[in-house]
Amino acid sequence: MNKLAPAGENAWELPRHARIVVYDERERGLLTIYDCAAAQKPPTAQLLGRLNRVSADCEREATPTGERVTLREPAVLERTGEDCWNVERGSGANG
Repeated sequence: MNKLAPAGENAWELPRHARIVVYDERERGLLTIYDCAAAQKPPTAQLLGRLNRVSADCEREATPTGERVTLREPAVLERTGEDCWNVERGSGANG
């Protein structure tokens, strides 16, 4: 499932206030992405892999199974390899 807006090849837009829940307890991690941390809606995307780097302004909170990353600005989720993801500062078009 991936309902994120495309932002180029192997890249998708993340809105301001998006939340990424990272589950790192297994060999292959899981990223669950929500459009807004406060909204009670189903996830917008679930992707296998690990979150390597976050350069966008965000709040990070460790959890027993990984971490929660709540964005403070629009960003772009980029696939950098098989099961590898980065969150980079975005253009601000979707905030």
